[in-house]
Amino acid sequence: MGQRGLGEEFRDELDALVESLAANLTDVIRRTDERLALQPNAEQVLQNFKEPLPLEGCGAQAAIDRLIELNETAGGNTAGPKAFHFVIGGSTPAALAADLLATAYDAITYTWVLSPAGVEMEMQALDWLKEIFELPPEWSGVMVTGATMANFVCLAAGRQWWGEQHGLDVSETGLSGAPQMPVLTSGFIHASTLKVLAVQGVGRGNIQRFEKDDFGRLDLNAFAAGLEALNGEPALVIVNAGEVNAGEFDPVKEMIELSRQHNCWVHVDGAFGLFAKVSPRTAHFVEGIEKADSATVDGHKWLNVPYDSGYAFVRDYGLMARAFRYSADYLPEENSARPTFGAIGPESSRRARSFAVWATLKAYGRRGQQRLVEHCLDIAVYFAERVRTTEHLELMNDPKLNIVAFRYNPGGMSDEQLDELNENLGARVIADGRFLVGTSKIGARTIFRPAFSNWRTRQEDVDEFAAVILELGQT
Repeated sequence: MGQRGLGEEFRDELDALVESLAANLTDVIRRTDERLALQPNAEQVLQNFKEPLPLEGCGAQAAIDRLIELNETAGGNTAGPKAFHFVIGGSTPAALAADLLATAYDAITYTWVLSPAGVEMEMQALDWLKEIFELPPEWSGVMVTGATMANFVCLAAGRQWWGEQHGLDVSETGLSGAPQMPVLTSGFIHASTLKVLAVQGVGRGNIQRFEKDDFGRLDLNAFAAGLEALNGEPALVIVNAGEVNAGEFDPVKEMIELSRQHNCWVHVDGAFGLFAKVSPRTAHFVEGIEKADSATVDGHKWLNVPYDSGYAFVRDYGLMARAFRYSADYLPEENSARPTFGAIGPESSRRARSFAVWATLKAYGRRGQQRLVEHCLDIAVYFAERVRTTEHLELMNDPKLNIVAFRYNPGGMSDEQLDELNENLGARVIADGRFLVGTSKIGARTIFRPAFSNWRTRQEDVDEFAAVILELGQT
């Protein structure tokens, strides 16, 4: 008998691995609530992690066993109920299962012929999302990695529009020799948007921010004057729906209405704030969004689908197609009935994020998404009240959505001393590992800003969080 080939060896290895994976995945998923948010000894565990590339390798089972060991001893539990850093959602049961299947199928959604089901799921899920967020049904959408690339898509379409207003196809000629593209916004503009404007040739330093205080809230009168100063020249306006330190909003309706009186492309960055539309309690924060030209939102935040998953919605499909033109003899021709998603967004290699998005919306529907959002709103209200009534905790901003800005304040200290105290306390909380939460700033003041966007988070979790802050603050 001849020597066994690689295919036979891998098939045998895979058969054995499937059995152990069934047990290991079950264990990992079922212990999500109990695992620490961040392993406190991670740095020590990973001290000797680097090694030369092995010549023969240890085999799949040993490698996977080591991977699990590393995550148990040096990983983060961002899927769990105590991860409040950034704005991290969890994964609904349907989304988690669907995402595992997307990997098992190795589904590719560049174009319809590679995965008819995956592309149809993306089209259907995007339509459902437009319905949930009350965006015009004729808008086009595409799934991307997250808010940064979603903003990239929308602002690329906006830049294409701006160029065409000047008689330029900037996707062909670039911006060299063109006038400076005006961009108007508030102090709430997100770092991801600045990154996008930098790589698209606009430049971070060319953004006009109209702020009325050191927090960054919009000065509406100054913004209106800035629009008037354009004298009819085309410009981009960025409306921020949900800033990241306290969950506040630009005046969405007013900004859009003012911009519509001028020659502007209006983009709404709603990475997590757009989910305000899901609940009648908060929908007023994003009233009027349907009159914008583009909008972004993250699914791996409040939709509770696995990382990474973001969505860009644009009024004019043609601008997306021209901005991201992608063609070669071996590639399919664009067909609106069977879209090539890889030709209207930055990624040509695309895994089937649509599986998880479609599955969670199919499983729980509009009402289920509303319940998830309102659960987190209730947690934020509960925790804010806990802060208000707890000695040594100080609420720094009335919560508008799902972020509660507060600081530890034992009394008898200046603001500057409290800033230093809370910065040091933030580092101790991270080192402790029971909760994953960070510090930030409101104006000059250092704050904690836990963001609640995971269905797993319970009142007892935030009660414990308050107790941990007090415990570590007194040490």
